[in-house]
Amino acid sequence: MSVFGIDALVRILSHFIFIYLTFWTLNSLRLDVLFKKGIQYDKQIRLAYVFLSVAIGFQVSNFFLEVIFLVRNFFEGMTL
Repeated sequence: MSVFGIDALVRILSHFIFIYLTFWTLNSLRLDVLFKKGIQYDKQIRLAYVFLSVAIGFQVSNFFLEVIFLVRNFFEGMTL
């Protein structure tokens, strides 16, 4: 496996883990009070949770990956 393959795998896993953690966290909140009441809206509410989880989880994952990248570059730059 090349370095790029490992990097891509780490990024994909990071995105999925943070999206799952965000979904898990959002389910603990009472966000359903912000939506209309009724059975006909249940699917739309679940889809909104998924979209919100993807949006937040992706951004949090990018933040942590960027911090890891910057720290790695900092320490590699010190050895030169």
